[in-house]
Amino acid sequence: SCALDCSPVPGMPGPVGGEMVYIPDDSDFSSFRDQCESLEGWHCRYNKAGVTVWSQGQEENCTVQKIKTRISCKDVPAETLYDVLHDTHYRKKWDSNMIETYDIGRLTVNADVGYYSWKCPSPLKNRDFVTLRSWLPLGNDYMIINYSVKHPKYPPRKDFVRAVSLQTGYLIKANGAGACVLYYLTQVDPRGSLPKWVVNRVSQFVAPKAMKKIYKAGLKYPEWKRKHDPGYKPWVYPEQNTLPSVSLTELSVQHADSLENIDETGLSEDHLSTSDHEA
Repeated sequence: SCALDCSPVPGMPGPVGGEMVYIPDDSDFSSFRDQCESLEGWHCRYNKAGVTVWSQGQEENCTVQKIKTRISCKDVPAETLYDVLHDTHYRKKWDSNMIETYDIGRLTVNADVGYYSWKCPSPLKNRDFVTLRSWLPLGNDYMIINYSVKHPKYPPRKDFVRAVSLQTGYLIKANGAGACVLYYLTQVDPRGSLPKWVVNRVSQFVAPKAMKKIYKAGLKYPEWKRKHDPGYKPWVYPEQNTLPSVSLTELSVQHADSLENIDETGLSEDHLSTSDHEA
């Protein structure tokens, strides 16, 4: 049921684990990994050309859906895809839904706070997020997870709807020599009652397209990186990180119910701009 789907996730930090903002530990990463690899309770919504999409939460009035996608990436090593997902400069090259992204500050050698704004298909309003992100390389596998936090210097803006990531992340698993499998799992409260067609479009078009974009970005990254500061990887070499330090005490949990909630259920699919129809 919807109530179950939106309930706290064991082992996940932030809004689903209490008031304290804290940095995810090994048990949080382990819990995230289990959710990525588990099939129980997930409904397959799409399965074509090496991309699978599942969802949890089938209720029409449940705006907080969990979506999970998986893509098999041949010819892209796990560590390359990990670099792609960390490299904010490269992201501008491949993520056409992104309006802006930047790092706000670092918390530890494997956690920071960042900002991301995202173009929603017209006629929906654009969304933005402030998240605490944490990452963990584990042998040949890698994980990056985030959840929404409040930072006093980055309050909600008039031109965006501030959305809430309850938990979002990537699991990259090595798959033989020079190949990997990427999982992306997200549970976001978009702050608004979205029409059912939007949820369907996310699983049928948006999620598969996004995964294919990341895969293509992985294929092109080594050549791009050779020409753009090839030795600079602060996510691998923390001593290169020049971000200002942020203290956990500056941050607080971003509760969805304290934000503007808008009703976009009346918007019809007919108004979608044509570029958004590309699968």
